[in-house]
Amino acid sequence: MNKRFAIFTCLLSLTAIISTANATVNMLPQKAAVKKHSQQTKSKAQQPSNTPLVKRKDVQAFIDMMVKKYDFNRQKLNAVFTKAKVQPIIITSIKKPYEAKPWYEYRPIFLTDKRVNAGVKFWQQNQKALSQAEKTYGVPASVIVAIIGVETFYGKNTGKFSALDALSTLAFDYPPRAKFFRKELVAFLLLTREENIDPTTVLGSYAGAMGLPQFMPSSYRHYAVDFNGNGNSNIFNNPADAVGSIANYLRKNGWQAQQPIAEPAKVKDTKLKGIETTRKKPKFTLQQLQQHGITGADKLPLTTPANFVELASNSAHPEYWLAFHNFYVITRYNTSILYAMAVYQLSQQIQHQYQVAQAQQYNKVAKRATQMSVHATI
Repeated sequence: MNKRFAIFTCLLSLTAIISTANATVNMLPQKAAVKKHSQQTKSKAQQPSNTPLVKRKDVQAFIDMMVKKYDFNRQKLNAVFTKAKVQPIIITSIKKPYEAKPWYEYRPIFLTDKRVNAGVKFWQQNQKALSQAEKTYGVPASVIVAIIGVETFYGKNTGKFSALDALSTLAFDYPPRAKFFRKELVAFLLLTREENIDPTTVLGSYAGAMGLPQFMPSSYRHYAVDFNGNGNSNIFNNPADAVGSIANYLRKNGWQAQQPIAEPAKVKDTKLKGIETTRKKPKFTLQQLQQHGITGADKLPLTTPANFVELASNSAHPEYWLAFHNFYVITRYNTSILYAMAVYQLSQQIQHQYQVAQAQQYNKVAKRATQMSVHATI
């Protein structure tokens, strides 16, 4: 009897173990399925919604805010957002900006003979406005011309995206910077109402920047000026207004007239520990940098604020630069150090070629005047 009971007990235990094992095995696919569903849900949440913008709750909440805070017409805004579309390519583009490239790849995009020659031509065609901007705001004509050259190649590449689509896509379907782009979308709608422009017709960059200087809507509203005095500030196709607006932007962001931007640096040794090469606002003085083996800008006072900038080169050694306050101001236009350096170097090349062209023109005029004088004497 005891033997039979023992066998029976063993059988029960074995059955329980098998049942538990089967239950565990059966749960594995369920857990995997739950995990897979969670991943799919997360993936879908990261993708732009297929629901038309105007029918989305977040867009309607935005429209409610615009109606209450800025007294917009609800029906008109609904009509605007009915035409607005989410464009995934905009999100792809903003994730891969030019500024993510190393310097040796970034520089050749903007420092070309074609762009320099086009800059000289733009300067010659807009000499009056550029001269006036330099006198009014203290910003060199060469810097203004270089910015327009980098931004839009003097109006050739002002953007192919609907500004409304770009701003809406980034405001509602790009969480990393949604807060910023919602503010810009507000500014865009205010701007188009103020200027009596149909918001569905404006073209710009994938980020919603517009016109010759590629101003974001908030910058347009704060810095654009009527520089030719015709009654409105038009940075889309009025070079004079674009020139004045860029100079005004830089001046209001701290541009210092007759002050340096950047100069090549020499590194005597490897005492670079603790020297930040990505900081934009000058942190050191030239004297402090000298203590780290970094020299240059010999004509400037040792108390001059400066940063040390190291740029990746495709040669054995990187490029070393001293960057001053006005270099930092250019990064207020675009936060990239690569951008600021491209603007500076392009401005130097344009200025040199412009001066050469001016000298050649002067010599031609002088030669013609001499010939006419000799002919008259004869």
